[in-house]
Amino acid sequence: MHSLDLSLHSAAVLFFAAVLGGALNAVAGGGSFVAFPALLFTGVPPVPANATNTVALWTGLAFSGGAFRHHLKVQRALLIALTSVSLVGGVAGAVLLLRTPAHTFLRILPWLMLVATLLFVVGPRLTRENKARITHERGAGAIAAAAFFQFLVGIYGGYFGGGMGFVILAMLTAFGMSNIHEMNAFKIVLSSATNGIAVLIFILKHAVYWPQALVMICGAAVGGYFGARYSLRLPKLWVRWFVIAVGAGMTAYFFVHAYRRSG
Repeated sequence: MHSLDLSLHSAAVLFFAAVLGGALNAVAGGGSFVAFPALLFTGVPPVPANATNTVALWTGLAFSGGAFRHHLKVQRALLIALTSVSLVGGVAGAVLLLRTPAHTFLRILPWLMLVATLLFVVGPRLTRENKARITHERGAGAIAAAAFFQFLVGIYGGYFGGGMGFVILAMLTAFGMSNIHEMNAFKIVLSSATNGIAVLIFILKHAVYWPQALVMICGAAVGGYFGARYSLRLPKLWVRWFVIAVGAGMTAYFFVHAYRRSG
């Protein structure tokens, strides 16, 4: 994979996009709506842009996870099962992405952005509605059902991943978890496993644009750390509407872009 020259202007754009993306992921999710388009707009091709974005935001996710480490209090069997299938699903999704031709990915991208935006919009409502159907039975059958669902989420996360956190939260709520801090901690573990194994594959397959990735890793680490640290002080409703507006705008842009290319 050939690298792309990185100008000072592009570096600044990518750094601040990664800071914002890392902070959004720590506070409300949706960081890919900012970081991934920034890579495309600075000239990175779509598939390596997705890989580079995953590498950068995974770092921010790891830094934000430190703020929630004391809240990880889940059943050991559930932790092992869901983390394991997250790794397997992440491998499958990453391999699928690398085998997708660039022109095909560009046609799929608007639909992925649309799904991610809709997941972001309905995610909290989905978790609230699931509370009425919560089961506190956490036997082998319930764990197997959760593991199967998380495997599918892992595939999506390894391939694209936008909105993945909300699906995980909905699944954890349906499984019987109600403490939002414990759920966020577990969500970060599962997301880190999914994206972490995808990151390893992208690196081994030389799918990452490293000058861009290193700049964004620094930005995402800053945004992820401070976003998690000060998330309780931010008006989350404003943050949600900002992410929704960005997601809707980017979705519309990529639909128009794909239509013009196909036309």
